[in-house]
Amino acid sequence: MNILLDTHIAVWAITDDPRLSEKAREIILDADNNIYVSAVSTLEVNNKRKSRNNNLEFTTAEFIESCEAAGYIQLPLHSRHFLAENALKWGGSGEVHKDPYDRLLLAQAKAESFRLITHDRMIPLFDEKCIIPV
Repeated sequence: MNILLDTHIAVWAITDDPRLSEKAREIILDADNNIYVSAVSTLEVNNKRKSRNNNLEFTTAEFIESCEAAGYIQLPLHSRHFLAENALKWGGSGEVHKDPYDRLLLAQAKAESFRLITHDRMIPLFDEKCIIPV
């Protein structure tokens, strides 16, 4: 199975953070799965490093290197992903989840027929079958 990691899942996996659930860990370590990290996550890490809310203990380059060392495959961002983002179906009540990183990651997973692993409680409110909440 092709698995796309939400940014926080990728960060937790490469830093062996205890917040990474056992279910997520099993999926990531399953040799039958191809694990992808998006260029969107690299952008998110890079922008977070520049913000006042920076609680990351590594540089963007170290994030990239750690993902490569873990064997994660880099998923580039393509125009078709923006089209898929426009077609996302919101199934939640109230205002649509607008985080651009989350929306693009979900759109990439949908467009590529991947599964997106996330701990974000808002993303599963999209009516998309590619989401694996952990």
